[in-house]
Amino acid sequence: MTDTVPDFADMTLDELKVALAPDIAASAIFDGWNETALTAAAEMAGCDPDVARLAFPGKGSQLAMEMIEAWIDSIDQAMEAEWPAERLTELKIRERIRTLVAFRLDAVADIDEAVRRALAVMAQPQNAARALKLGWRSADIMWRLAGDTATDYNHYTKRAILAGIYSATLAVFVNDDSEGKADTHAFLDRRIDGVMKFEKAKAQFLNKDRELPSLTRFLGRLRYPAR
Repeated sequence: MTDTVPDFADMTLDELKVALAPDIAASAIFDGWNETALTAAAEMAGCDPDVARLAFPGKGSQLAMEMIEAWIDSIDQAMEAEWPAERLTELKIRERIRTLVAFRLDAVADIDEAVRRALAVMAQPQNAARALKLGWRSADIMWRLAGDTATDYNHYTKRAILAGIYSATLAVFVNDDSEGKADTHAFLDRRIDGVMKFEKAKAQFLNKDRELPSLTRFLGRLRYPAR
């Protein structure tokens, strides 16, 4: 929420979605991700509720996902503004990823219940595919900000792994009663450390300069043991 009222009349519907998203999330704490939250958010922001409904035309679960997607978009945009790629270059890869995920956690630190309700909506069978797409998109943005330029299978595995880490961290986050969400951040650190160790081991194994044993020679020795 901001101190100045934005000029909603000059916004496109996509811009309006993102502008209203933080207020919708705040309302979802009490009302859930539904039309009541949308109306309350519009009134809170000083936007005509009828105009807000044009930006979010869905009903029921579809409306909930439209609002959640806009909320995720608003966090993505805030993250990109706060941590542009050039600012992250001073950090090691591990710290770049941790910083970006931590930013996202801090962005929703005071609205745990909105996150909990959003995760429940995204877990519904009819929303699973869209939820996976949103997780992938956020992971892609984080890796691009971190400087990743992979175009081979690593491009996909990195994003799939990070999306999984982020999803698991959010599950811990909504049930974390520790001060400052310390348990959540400790969980995040352990998961990232595990991935970094795996990536290091994989890189060593796939190193083209590493002399690998000949498979033909190995099979030959099985058939004709050395005396």
